[in-house]
Amino acid sequence: MPTTAKICGLSTPATLYAAVAGGASHVGFVFFAPSPRNLSRDLAAHLAARVPGHVARVGVFVDPDDALIDAVIDAGRLDALQLHDTSPARAAAIRAKTGREIWAAVAVRTRADLDGAASFAGAADRILYDAKTPPGAALPGGMGVRFDWSLLDGFHHPLPWALSGGLDPLNVGAAIARTGAALVDVSSGVESAPGVKDVTKIAAFLGAVKSA
Repeated sequence: MPTTAKICGLSTPATLYAAVAGGASHVGFVFFAPSPRNLSRDLAAHLAARVPGHVARVGVFVDPDDALIDAVIDAGRLDALQLHDTSPARAAAIRAKTGREIWAAVAVRTRADLDGAASFAGAADRILYDAKTPPGAALPGGMGVRFDWSLLDGFHHPLPWALSGGLDPLNVGAAIARTGAALVDVSSGVESAPGVKDVTKIAAFLGAVKSA
């Protein structure tokens, strides 16, 4: 199966169109106020209405409460919820409440960090391996930090998984070749400034994924 890609943190129709036109399998909408990619409910609805049916819409959250999920899940027409800094028990509760596919982000810096993936078996549908951000960082992801892909060598994945963290048009081919990732996820790697997606970089990233 060819590798597919999620373009995350989209906030304008032009960049959304670039992602769809370039062949992204998933588009990501961020609902986390400290993030420069945070969307209002109305903007999420405006963008979601422009996503064709063959592209999945993923809402990105950081340990969200029910009120936030309830406010945006239908407006954003969310097919999946990507959860950062969220316990397995909370992920399972959100999965049961919403009936949506759940992606659990596991922050990785060392091989031992991968062990956290197993705790989401039965609570999530997919693991997103992301780079662990520096201590005190305001955001759990989207900062262009990558981890050592060799940490995944020989690892037994408890669930379907995706690779994230510091990917860009220049390194995503090597990342796919090294890890065998079936799905890759990019945010800051296709931006010209924090939160500002670049249509040229989106096209280049998706082209590199297709060529991998």
